[in-house]
Amino acid sequence: MARVFSGIQPTGEMHLGNYLGAVRHWVAEQDEHDAIYCVVDLHAITLPYEPSTFADRTWRTAALLLAAGLDPARCTLFVQSHVPAHTELTWILNCVATFGEVGRMTQFKEKGRGRDSVSVGLFDYPVLMAADILAYDTERVPVGDDQRQHLELARDIAQRFNHRFGDTFVVPQAAIPPVGARIMDLQNPTAKMSKSTDSPQGTIALLDDPSTIAKRIRSAVTDSGTEVRYDPATRPGVSNLLEILAATTSRPIPELEAEFAAGGYGVLKAAVADAVVEFLRPLQTRYADLEADPGHVTAQLALGAEKAEAMAGKVIERVRRATGLLPRG
Repeated sequence: MARVFSGIQPTGEMHLGNYLGAVRHWVAEQDEHDAIYCVVDLHAITLPYEPSTFADRTWRTAALLLAAGLDPARCTLFVQSHVPAHTELTWILNCVATFGEVGRMTQFKEKGRGRDSVSVGLFDYPVLMAADILAYDTERVPVGDDQRQHLELARDIAQRFNHRFGDTFVVPQAAIPPVGARIMDLQNPTAKMSKSTDSPQGTIALLDDPSTIAKRIRSAVTDSGTEVRYDPATRPGVSNLLEILAATTSRPIPELEAEFAAGGYGVLKAAVADAVVEFLRPLQTRYADLEADPGHVTAQLALGAEKAEAMAGKVIERVRRATGLLPRG
């Protein structure tokens, strides 16, 4: 079984796009890989945030992952800041990475654009991501296009470290994630659904109540005319609704096109709303149970951190020996 690492930030509310595009595949892959899943809270503080609610948001993200079906008996689930190896390794890798290659990261340029000042943490984000991956002898990292550049940096750092200090790190490979539903913003169907608050009416959060879900889908932007046809290039609004309906009912899109061809957008939207409500109901029920017993989630995260520390500790010891750091007596 290959060791796989994936992480999610506790920023914004987890939404339908997160679940269908990534988390559902994490659940399915627990028995196929040695899977490590991390709530990457240290990454989330590289941009301005609200400290008074941050711990609760981190807990909620972890609880939602458990409610979605991640099983601590079949995977390792933990919070990034609970394992100090991430920050220790980041500093050592900072002494291997170069200013030029980190400065070329596209995501840093995009997130920093228009700001009077940005934190060093935002600049250093990719090196922390490299530490996340390399600390666990990770072999495969599922990455989308937006993170591919960061993984290439992690590979470059690992190879440079191995060349300079001897064979120490496993050099991770990019894994093409399973093809998941590409869920777009309901108000802007040419953009992916996002955890950003820029478009709350275009997003379906995993814990939204049925009336909110129905209202947002009823107000979803569609296309001129009334033809129900899947064509993301010219009919992005109705195509997004069909994608959501197909993903939440496990029915093929051509079958849905035929069924709703004569019904118009109103009938389609009503069906999508009903399907999403039913699809999220089991997750919401499990989340309510976890919320009623918060200590269970906290205990599971503590166990996950212990497992993660045991794995990362072996790597950190190799790194310390390789770099010539004096052992603690």
